[in-house]
Amino acid sequence: MIEALLPRAEAEARFPSYARVPLGEHALIPGLVNAHTHAAMALMRGIADDLPLMRWLEEHIWPIEARHVSPQFVRDGTLLACAEMLRGGVTCFNDMYFFPEAALEAALAAGMRVSLGMIVLDFPSVYAADPDDYLAKGLALRDRWREHPLVSFCLAPHAPYTVSDATFRKIAKIAAEIDVPVHIHVHETAEELERSVAEHGVRPLARLQRLGLLGPGLIAVHAVHLSDEEIALLARHGASVAHCPSSNLKLASGLAPVARITAAGINLSLGTDGAASNNRLDLLEEMRLAALLAKAAAHDAEAMPAHAALHAATLGGATALGLQARIGSIVPGKAADLVAVRLLPPEAESDSFPELSPCYDPLSHLVYTAAREQVTDVWVAGKRLLDGRKSNNPALFGLNTRCKVWQNTLRARPEP
Repeated sequence: MIEALLPRAEAEARFPSYARVPLGEHALIPGLVNAHTHAAMALMRGIADDLPLMRWLEEHIWPIEARHVSPQFVRDGTLLACAEMLRGGVTCFNDMYFFPEAALEAALAAGMRVSLGMIVLDFPSVYAADPDDYLAKGLALRDRWREHPLVSFCLAPHAPYTVSDATFRKIAKIAAEIDVPVHIHVHETAEELERSVAEHGVRPLARLQRLGLLGPGLIAVHAVHLSDEEIALLARHGASVAHCPSSNLKLASGLAPVARITAAGINLSLGTDGAASNNRLDLLEEMRLAALLAKAAAHDAEAMPAHAALHAATLGGATALGLQARIGSIVPGKAADLVAVRLLPPEAESDSFPELSPCYDPLSHLVYTAAREQVTDVWVAGKRLLDGRKSNNPALFGLNTRCKVWQNTLRARPEP
């Protein structure tokens, strides 16, 4: 826990026996919160690039998942994702994938904070047979782990085009009963909107509203195609948006109206999406890209200033997950989820890191200049997980070897 924020001399006087970590050329920031990802998909990084969303899903991702996803796949893929995210300053991630218990085991082995999605679909998978089976398994997992200090949960219906009205009604009822967020892909593509109107007579958000899903716990992932009325609707219900700029660009889904979203007072968070649709689980990159794209889309250089980008990557994500009282800012009483980012070259190595000089505004430097390679130290709940860019966690050793095995397995052609 964070005990106090003090000038150095006062801190040394009050806590003389505490260990000291000198970070003279660094910014110390709250741990980054990845508000939307599918961590295990790190094992599918680059497997089906340069395709639109539905072709990518239907022709490549879903068939691969049907053949290969298992608890071991999820455990190994999530460990790989955790190792990458920690090296980029991510201390908490919101996951949506099959076999969430395996993801939970991996996250805890890595020492990370995780919000686990109790995933729900209306079609069978290797994980569950039907919507009731998905819900039963997710709720049982929550019952077992709900008191763990690093674990929280979301209900995670995949998307409006994979979940029926009857299932959405059940999810709305359960979400109200157990008070957890609802984490869902929505308004991601123009095709999704057209399909919803053809099948349900309304756009997805209007459908979710009539089914009781809109509220402060809703995390609307992507939210690329929003009218002014839909933005007002999200704002009125106190919902959050999980903005995934790299994934939106790579899948050509469009440019989210970030300036209009934030101007309406909607809580904005940032996510990487999975590595299969982004290739990097790099929230510092998402922070920079979000700020730049917001400016371009709104034709306004002030649309998303640096402080707003950092807020979205930290307290915005914590708020979306209902964790704002525990993490997201450096405040006494909150968990010590902290990240040190180098902003200047070491004094003893003045010619090192030329890309970091000069630094006029540390906050601007953090958002527009620093990269994940400048993350040197990471703490989660006060435990140091990255020390000078090195991890001593045996759970994260040997990942490249395991990845090569999975790579050979996934790229093998299925038998006819």
